[in-house]
Amino acid sequence: MKLSIITINFNNADGLIKTIQSVINQSSADFEYIVIDGGSSDGSKEVIQKYQDKIAYWISEPDKGIYNAMNKGILAAKGEYLQFLNSGDFIANKEVTSLMLSELGKESVLYGNMIKVWPTGRVFKNTSINTNSMLPFYIGSLNHSPSYILKSLFTKYGLYDESLKIVSDWKFFLDAIALGNEPVKYVDIDVTIFDMTGISSTNSILDKAERRKVLEEKLSKTILLDYDNYWKDIEMMKRLKRHKVIYKLVWFLERVLFKIEKRKKSL
Repeated sequence: MKLSIITINFNNADGLIKTIQSVINQSSADFEYIVIDGGSSDGSKEVIQKYQDKIAYWISEPDKGIYNAMNKGILAAKGEYLQFLNSGDFIANKEVTSLMLSELGKESVLYGNMIKVWPTGRVFKNTSINTNSMLPFYIGSLNHSPSYILKSLFTKYGLYDESLKIVSDWKFFLDAIALGNEPVKYVDIDVTIFDMTGISSTNSILDKAERRKVLEEKLSKTILLDYDNYWKDIEMMKRLKRHKVIYKLVWFLERVLFKIEKRKKSL
C-alpha cells in the first residue's frame, strides 16, 4: 500500500462528512483511509458508520488530544506514506491523490499547495518554502495536510509529541527536515483546502509559546539569539519599506558607514 490518508475528528460531524466525501471520491484507489474519532457525541460516529465500507480502519473512543489521535492513526496505517487530513479540511479535487502519487520518488516528504479559507470568505494559497534553510522553520513551517510523509520517519524521529497541543507536526518537520536533512520535494499541485477555524489557526498565543519552548530545547542559546536578531532586522526593514523616504535614508546611511569601515581597515 503506497498511501494512508488519516483523518482525526472530534464533534465535527458536518466537517467530517465534507472530508470523507473528498477522500472517497478520489479517482485513485491506491490508498487506504483511516478515521480516528475521539468519542464524539454529535453524530460523528454515525457518519463514519455510514461510510465504513470505504474506510479501511476506524475507531471512536476518547483520546488525549489531536496528536494522540494522529499517533493512533500512524500505528494503524499500512501505507508507505501518510497524509493527515483533519475533519473540516478536504482534498481540492478528485484527481489530487493520483497526481501526487505519480510524483513520488525517493523523497522523505512530498508536498503541494494548501489553500486557506476563512469564514469571512478570504482565500490564500500557501505554496513552497525553502526547506534548505532553517529560517522558514523558525518563522513558519511546511504545511501538514498537503504533505505525504514517509511512515518510516516516525520510527526514526519518533511519533508526534503529545505534550504539545498544536505545534507537534511543526516540531516533527523541524527535526526531520531542518535538523535531520531529510529529502523533500515540492510539486505545484493544489492538494488541500484548509479550514481556518481550527485550534491551530485561532490560538496564536499558544502557538508562539509552544514554538518557543521547542526552539529553546533544540537550539543553543547563541544560535537562537542569532535567529532572533536576524528576524528582528528583517521585520524592521519590512516596516521601513512602507515609508520610502526613511527606508532610502537608512539604506544610504548604512552604505556610507560600510564604506567608512572599509576605508579604515585599508589604512
